[in-house]
Amino acid sequence: MTVESVVTDPGHLAPRITLSLDDYERLSALVKTAMVSVPALAEVLGGELARAHVLSAGRCPQDVVTMNCEVLFRDDRTGRIQSMRLVYPHEADISNNRLSVLTPVGAALIGVRIGESITWETPTGEIRQLTVLSVKDP
Repeated sequence: MTVESVVTDPGHLAPRITLSLDDYERLSALVKTAMVSVPALAEVLGGELARAHVLSAGRCPQDVVTMNCEVLFRDDRTGRIQSMRLVYPHEADISNNRLSVLTPVGAALIGVRIGESITWETPTGEIRQLTVLSVKDP
């Protein structure tokens, strides 16, 4: 299971992701602790952090998926639109639309701007693309 720039056509690359310094630091700590219990998911999130543009302290992007924000996104294959709050694993509750950042979808969405898409591979090897439609602050 990977979140990567899966190139199904040469013009489609993973978008640049942007993180606040606070999100970057907390997510980096999460990756370190998660390596013990869920190493594959920790590697996915760690890969996203490795390619992130990190903003200076106090800056928080308004058009980017951040921790604790509500994100409206579309599965481009099915057309299904979902609204989820992106949270830390201990706060996750899918029945209440609270998506853990330590899931393939959560890791794919973090740091993506409104209007951009991310292509990722499901645990079964299926290639999917999600597009961020809107972001609401926590």
